[in-house]
Amino acid sequence: MTSQIPGADEFTSRPLPREELLRQISPALPLHRIDDERTARVDALTYEVVRHRLWAITQEMGETLRRMSGSHVVTESNDFNFSICDELGEQVQVGAYNIGLIGSMDLAITWTLRHRSDNPGIAEGDMFLCNDPWIGGGLHQNDAAVLAPVFHEGRLFGWTTAIAHQVDLGGPRPGSFSPSAQDVFGEAVPTPPVKVVRDGVLQRDVADAWVRRSRLPHLVGLDLRAKIAANRNAGEQILRLVARYGADTVKAVMRRMTDDAERRLRAKLAALPDGTWTAVGYQEQSRAGDRGLHAIQVAMTKEADRLVFDFRGTAGQTGVINCPYPGLRAGIVFTMLPLLAGDIPWAAGGLMRCFEIVTDEDTLTNASFPAAVGKGPFGPAWGSGNLVAEVLAKMLDAEPAHRADVQSICNGTTDLCVVSGVDVRGGGSKPFVSPVFDVMAGGYGAQVEYDGVDTGGRLIIPSARAPDVEMTEYLYPLVALWRREQTDSGGPGRQRGGMSGSVCYVQHPDQDTTMSLVVSGTGKAANQNVGLAGGYPGNSQLDLVVRGIGVPQLAGASTVPADLDELGGTIEVLPCEGESGLGPGDALYLHWQAGGGYGDPLLRPAEHVRDDVRQVRVSPAAARDVYGVVLGADGEVDPGESAERRARLRQRRAADAGRPGSVLVPTGTPDLRGLRRLDDNLAVRQAPQGDTVVCVHCATEIGPLAGGAYVSALAARDAAPAEAGPHIWPDPSVYVDEQVVFRQLFCPGCLTAVNSRVVPVAHPLPTDHYRGWASDARPKETV
Repeated sequence: MTSQIPGADEFTSRPLPREELLRQISPALPLHRIDDERTARVDALTYEVVRHRLWAITQEMGETLRRMSGSHVVTESNDFNFSICDELGEQVQVGAYNIGLIGSMDLAITWTLRHRSDNPGIAEGDMFLCNDPWIGGGLHQNDAAVLAPVFHEGRLFGWTTAIAHQVDLGGPRPGSFSPSAQDVFGEAVPTPPVKVVRDGVLQRDVADAWVRRSRLPHLVGLDLRAKIAANRNAGEQILRLVARYGADTVKAVMRRMTDDAERRLRAKLAALPDGTWTAVGYQEQSRAGDRGLHAIQVAMTKEADRLVFDFRGTAGQTGVINCPYPGLRAGIVFTMLPLLAGDIPWAAGGLMRCFEIVTDEDTLTNASFPAAVGKGPFGPAWGSGNLVAEVLAKMLDAEPAHRADVQSICNGTTDLCVVSGVDVRGGGSKPFVSPVFDVMAGGYGAQVEYDGVDTGGRLIIPSARAPDVEMTEYLYPLVALWRREQTDSGGPGRQRGGMSGSVCYVQHPDQDTTMSLVVSGTGKAANQNVGLAGGYPGNSQLDLVVRGIGVPQLAGASTVPADLDELGGTIEVLPCEGESGLGPGDALYLHWQAGGGYGDPLLRPAEHVRDDVRQVRVSPAAARDVYGVVLGADGEVDPGESAERRARLRQRRAADAGRPGSVLVPTGTPDLRGLRRLDDNLAVRQAPQGDTVVCVHCATEIGPLAGGAYVSALAARDAAPAEAGPHIWPDPSVYVDEQVVFRQLFCPGCLTAVNSRVVPVAHPLPTDHYRGWASDARPKETV
C-alpha cells in the first residue's frame, strides 16, 4: 500500500469555478443538480414559503446548539453560526449570529469535496470536523466546524454546517492563544476535515482524539455533540421540506435565492459611483515584546456592478497577527453583509459572486503555513473588515439615495483577555478558562443622521450578547466591582459614536490564588474605530491590572467604586500582546472600544451636546474642549460663550495648520445647487474643464477632484493624540516606538474637519479616485 504525503500547499483553500470544482470531485460521488430552466419554473408563493423555511431551520440550529452546549461562549454570548449550502458548498442561507464564522464556510466544503470525496469518501450519514484556518470554516483554530452532507435518494443534495468558538483546544497557553508563538506549532493544532460521524455514528476514536487536546474536554466534547445534533436536526428538516415540495423544487429555490441575492447586490452597486477608495490601518505589537506598527492597506475599486478589494502592499506575515486567505475573505464578508447587503436576504453564496480579492502571498492578511494565526479573527481579519467598512462608507456617502447606509467604524476589534486558573471555592479544585466576554457590548459607529448605538454589541455578530455578570460570577471565581458604560468613549462628531463600557473584576474572596492572564487587542496606540467625514475615533482600548488594591469593597460594601482612583494600589498597563497574573489583592480593568463619530464635532447642535452631558454620555470638559459647547451653572447652553468657544477652536486649528488669519464662518446654507455631494463636508462642482471639490459649509473651492488632487490643498495639522479628547490614550509610546499623532485635514476656508484620526506620522494621505456617477444621466441632486 502506498500513500502520497501531502505538502503544506495541499492544506489551503481558495474559490474555484464550479466547473473546475466538478472536475476535481470523485465521479463516485453522485450529485443532485438541476438546470436553469427548472429554477425558473418555481412560482412565487412556493419560493417564499421554502425560502423562509430554510431561514427558520438555521434559527432552529441555533436553539439546538444553545440548549445542548455547556460553554458560556455559546449560551451567553452567541459566538457561533450555521449555514445551509447547495451540493457544491455555495451558501444559500446563513444564521444571524457570528457572521465572521461563515465567511469561509463554503471554502471548507469545497476543500472537503476535492480532498475527501475519493478517500475516505463522502456518504449519507457522514459528518466532518475541521478547525484549520487555511482551509476555512473558521478564522482561527478555536473556531471548530462540523460539516454535514445531506443526501436524498443516494445523491448529495446539499450541506449544513455548525461552527462555534471553543474555549480551549490546547496549545501552550490556556484559551489556546499564545502571544509569544513563533509559528502555528506554538498554538493549538489545526485539523483538516476529518470524518467524525460515519453512517450516523459518532467515531469514538476521532472524538477522543479531539477532546484530548483540550484543558476543558467536557466542554469541547459537549459542543462537538451539540454541533452534530444541530446538523442532524437541520438535515432532517431539509428532507421533510424535500418530501413535501420535491427535491427539484427545493433545489430550485436554493438556486434562485443565491441568484436573487447576486442580482440585488449588483443592482445596488450599479447605482453607486465608480471609483477607487483607499484605507490604511494598523496592527500593534506583532507578538509579546514587539513594539512595532504593522500596516494593512486596501484599495477598493468599484466598476459597474462589481467590487475588487486589492490588499497589495500590506505588511508581511509576522508574529501572531496573521490570518490565511479564508480569514481575509471572512473579514470582507462580515462587513459587507450588514453594511452593503442589510436589505438583501443573506444568501451569502450569491453575494460573494460580486467581488474578488487581490492579495500578495505571505502577508498579514494572506499568511502562508506555518505562520501563527491564532489571532486571525480579532487581528488582521477584523482589521481588514474595518478598512472595508471605511471604503464602503466613502462610496455610499457619495450617492444621496444610499447615505442612510453609511456608518462609521464600530468598536474596532475585540478586547481579548483570557483568565485561567484553578477554582478553589467551596474547597474544590476545578480548572477553569474564561475569556472575558463582557467586551461584546461594543459601541456602534455613528451614521449620517443618527448617533451610534451605545454598547449595542458587535457589527459582525448581530445577535451578540454580553453575558450576565451574575452568570460569570457563578461560573468562575471572579467578582465584578462594576460593569458600566464609559462617559466620553464614543467618537465625537456631528453624530456621536456609540459608547463602549468597562468592567472591573477581582478574585472571589475564597480564591486566594494567582490567576493567569493572556491579553491581546489592537487599538491601544492607533485607533481601529475611526470616524468618518471628520468625525473623531472612538476611545483607545485600555487594559490594566491594579496591584495591591484596598479590599473593603468586597465585604460589607455599601457603594460601587466610581473609578479606578477609588481602588488605591498601583497600575500596571497591560500590553497589546502579552501575559500577566491576577493575584488576591489585584483588580483587572478592561475598557473596550466604542464607535467612531461622523462629521466634525464642532457642527453638532449645542442642545444635543447638552443632552449628552445630562445623560452622562459626554463630560462637561469634553463638551467644552472637543465640541466647543459651554454650559452654564444651570446645565443649559450658553449661546454666546459657545459661539466664541467654537470660533477660538477653529482659529486654533488654523494656527496649528500654519494658516493664521481670518477663518470663514460656516453658514451651512451657501448656494450649492447642482453640486454632487462626496460626504458631510465636501461636494463636487462638475464642469467640462474639470471637476472641482467645494466645501459645503462655506463654499470654498478647494481643488481638482481628478486623482484626489484636492487633498493636497486641505489644511493639515498633526497634534498630540490627547487633542482628540479625553477618550484617547495620551501616550502611545507605552505600546509602540513609532510616533503617533492626531492628524486632521480641514477645509482651508472655514477649518471644518474633513478627516480626523490617530495614526503614525508615516500614515499616507487619502488617495480616493471618483470616476463617475451612475446617475449622471439624471438631474443632479442638490446638496
